Amino acid sequence: MSPFIAGLPDFPWDSLAEATAKAAAHPDGIVDLSVGTPVDEVPTAIRAALASEPAQAPGYPATWGTAALRGAASAAMGRRYGVDGLNPDAVLPTIGSKELVAWLPTLLGLGAGDAVVIPELAYPTYEVGARIAGADPVRADSLLSAGPARVRLVWVNSPSNPTGRVLPVEHLRKMVDWTRERGAVLAADECYLGLSGGRPEGVYSVLHPEVCGGSHAGLLAVHSLSKTSNLAGYRAGFVTGDPSLVAGLLEVRKHAGMMMPRPVQVAMTAALEDDTHVAAQWARYRARREKLAGALTSAGLKIEHSDNAPAGLYLWATAGEPCRATVDRLAGLGILVAPGEFYGPAGARHVRVALTATDERVDAAVQRLLS
Repeated sequence: MSPFIAGLPDFPWDSLAEATAKAAAHPDGIVDLSVGTPVDEVPTAIRAALASEPAQAPGYPATWGTAALRGAASAAMGRRYGVDGLNPDAVLPTIGSKELVAWLPTLLGLGAGDAVVIPELAYPTYEVGARIAGADPVRADSLLSAGPARVRLVWVNSPSNPTGRVLPVEHLRKMVDWTRERGAVLAADECYLGLSGGRPEGVYSVLHPEVCGGSHAGLLAVHSLSKTSNLAGYRAGFVTGDPSLVAGLLEVRKHAGMMMPRPVQVAMTAALEDDTHVAAQWARYRARREKLAGALTSAGLKIEHSDNAPAGLYLWATAGEPCRATVDRLAGLGILVAPGEFYGPAGARHVRVALTATDERVDAAVQRLLS
């Protein structure tokens, strides 16, 4: 437990040291499918933009980002996700998406007595962010039994980490209505939305008019270029939605010095202006998904939620046993996966399998699972 913030959990991946060592001892080396860390190259045009003359300005960058960056993000939301007419002034670059997720409850002024609703199976940082602010994280499945709660912030994540599940538009509409009735903020973690094959039917941003009724009031959409453009090392993300909420976040972030480096702003602009590399990256992950899903199924695991939703970056699998037993068994094959319990009690009998390994390593995992 952290000595600085009461109730902050231990970093979950530290508990994988033994399984990591076991997997690494495999004669042909480890296949690490435990974390969603990109392994493919940063596209050439983005690297060129990072080194370009506009990126080399010596002064401080603007917290709000350049007008070109905000315009590129607004246009990309329209082309890629059908969110047309988004005001570029309602776009705010963030230093990756994780820092925004972790600090959003604090930036919104939440504290003791405020509830942050998180999915039943959730990215751990949603809970961490609530605890940093001194608010109470409440899982959606236990909300009714949690007693009176002053709900101030609700997280939704589609496509999901860890399950890959895509929420139907009707479900997203109900969440928008439920949150607005309580005067709370609905924050949609849409970091995997770009890995859905070019807006297939059924994959929606919370800012899409069919979800929000054409109004972005009370809504925030969090986006990351880590997965779609392989920019995890650049720390490139943005938040957009309700102009008044974005303006409030901007003011606090100015005081706190939360500004994206100018070279990253220029590179991010180039990434948002090009959709070709996004489609190519999704195709890579789709091919890896098909190989791993087939091999896992042949090895006796059942794929759930992500079986017929080829979006996002993960496979959610169960062998009908405690998740740590599955982790240990796969580690014996030199394959490292994440225990489902990292994401909530409901994941105690599942594992999360990331698609972020090279084609050579994925092929090695498939061969081991099938042998």
